[in-house]
Amino acid sequence: MSPKRVLIVNGSYPVAGLDIFKKNNVETEVFPHMDYEQDFMEVLKLNLNGYDGLIWNTRHRLTAEILDLAGPQLKAVSAMASGIDNFDLDELKKRGIPLGNTPNVLNNAVADIAVGLIISAARKFKEGVSMIERNEWKFGVQWILGQDIAGSTVGVIGLGGIGQAVVRRLKGFDVSRFLYCGRSDKPEAKLLGVERVPLQELLGESDFVVLVCPLTNETRHLINADTLKMMKKNAVLVNIARGEIIDHVALYEALKNEQIFAAGLDVVSPEPIPADHPLLALPNCYIIPHLGSATIETRNKMAVNAAKNIILAFEGKSMLYPTY
Repeated sequence: MSPKRVLIVNGSYPVAGLDIFKKNNVETEVFPHMDYEQDFMEVLKLNLNGYDGLIWNTRHRLTAEILDLAGPQLKAVSAMASGIDNFDLDELKKRGIPLGNTPNVLNNAVADIAVGLIISAARKFKEGVSMIERNEWKFGVQWILGQDIAGSTVGVIGLGGIGQAVVRRLKGFDVSRFLYCGRSDKPEAKLLGVERVPLQELLGESDFVVLVCPLTNETRHLINADTLKMMKKNAVLVNIARGEIIDHVALYEALKNEQIFAAGLDVVSPEPIPADHPLLALPNCYIIPHLGSATIETRNKMAVNAAKNIILAFEGKSMLYPTY
């Protein structure tokens, strides 16, 4: 029997994952293009056929067209991410193709980014650095004043593994109260001292609002002109989930008019964000380029788990992290 073949669709896949395939006698081909290249999808579509498995480590959407081009021999697909909003789940299920993802191993790295954004946005890092670069360093007790984390109320929208990791980290900052909202009660909430409340109450009482929920039809533009009006004037909004959860036009207006204090964003829409996007011109909007899981160790673990998902499916077993 000839070995199974797997296509890794983004050229930045870590060697740690390739080693897992090699040890299990699975042939791999790494598509030699990066998904930010302008013609990435057009070229990829010409090179999909003939593989038994796909590592879909790209922000682009996996659609019925992609599956048609891949061919009927395709037996398994894995993301190298926790989120699966860029997959046509109905189409994959209809064809009986299992889909895996790589949650949990990225929880700590993403939670670290959340804390970094909370501090950076609340303490006006962007404004301060900009003033240094313009040779406008000033003195005085009223210069570049930010918001305290100690004594604050932190609201977490989505208390999954990452949300819980955020709360654990912020326990050391003397936060007064933790709130969360989500689709269901989380048994871990009681141990962490987090209170479940409706969204409107969370937005109205939180000094820091952290978005950690998956992108779904229900959460798309969850933060919009109406919900931003519910937030406190001193509120800091942090997004480590998906860019589309925020209506960026509404956020721009809220920040520009000082309706809320600041925002720290690891994710935006679109990605990459255009250099002339209005949000980038605001001193109270601190944006980083989707760095959530971007540590060497975390990305290696994600690559390994994605490879294990595929190998287990080839063996007729349940994936390490099946999504359905």
